[in-house]
Amino acid sequence: MPMNRAHRKICSSEEWARTTKDRILPWALEHVELGADVLEIGPGYGANLRVLVERVDHLTAAEIDADSARMLQSKWGDRADVLHADGAELPLPDGSFDSVVCFTMLHHVPTAAHQDRIFAEAFRVLRPGGTFAGSDSQPSFRFRLLHFRDTMNTLDPATLPARLVRAGFTDVAVDLEPESRRLRFRAGRA
Repeated sequence: MPMNRAHRKICSSEEWARTTKDRILPWALEHVELGADVLEIGPGYGANLRVLVERVDHLTAAEIDADSARMLQSKWGDRADVLHADGAELPLPDGSFDSVVCFTMLHHVPTAAHQDRIFAEAFRVLRPGGTFAGSDSQPSFRFRLLHFRDTMNTLDPATLPARLVRAGFTDVAVDLEPESRRLRFRAGRA
């Protein structure tokens, strides 16, 4: 989904990559067994991808933006399968992955219905016993400023569990990290 210039600059920066590596992913993936085959939905500029590719045997990334998908393919294509695809319509077979993850991208999805289709696709491509995990930001004044003329459709932590259950998931957990205004979620496929 399109981002404004300031947002693109932040998300493609080394500072953001360090924040992702040192703070976001350790918290979001705490106690999560990723397994060998992992799908990342919405890798954007690759801050998460470059960490994940070091942690798992086989990484696939599905990116909706064609330019970002080409950039990721040129940088990481020798270590990850990069697809130009919408996370709500994945060109992947059922039950392909041990885990599916997405980080700080769901607020860029313009509608709750589209987010729900992403949840349904994550469930479809997940193997039984697998985990869907991720994180996203919560609204604040600064976050709203960053998203001026940009898509900002944050997840409601009160309704997210029921939405994940409707997609088919079990063992759903949603946590907030108040000091950083982040939300994380985990859900399983029985």
